[in-house]
Amino acid sequence: MKKKLAVAGSAVLAIVLLSGFAFRGGHRWGHDPERIRQMITWKLDDKLDDLDATDAQRQSINAVKDRLFDEGKQLMEEQHSARAEAFTQLASDNPDAQKLHSLVDVRIDAMRAFAHKLTDAVLEVHRTLTPEQRKELATEYRERTGVK
Repeated sequence: MKKKLAVAGSAVLAIVLLSGFAFRGGHRWGHDPERIRQMITWKLDDKLDDLDATDAQRQSINAVKDRLFDEGKQLMEEQHSARAEAFTQLASDNPDAQKLHSLVDVRIDAMRAFAHKLTDAVLEVHRTLTPEQRKELATEYRERTGVK
């Protein structure tokens, strides 16, 4: 059951990971969030085509994707602000240790909260897919990752 849950959520996880890493600007998609959203949507639509997803499944899963993307975008904007504040502190002659530790704590709490939302989203997608679709995702996941 755990493997099926992990696999069913792999599409959503991929979306979040792609959006999170892409916002760093390290990928060819650049810094345009709407371009990133478009690329994620294309990849998700391709996967839903492979799974022969129904219109209702597509609507539900795309709603999850949009919600996570928007929350991930906000998370990354906050991360950029925190990074700028940390740099300002470290560039000063007397960095405020309490402020830096507070920045770390706030970022960890924000990431933890997002991880819990991601887990809930994975469960939501899991409930949306049929057992056959989850099995297909599980097979693909095993082939890609080598997980048994």
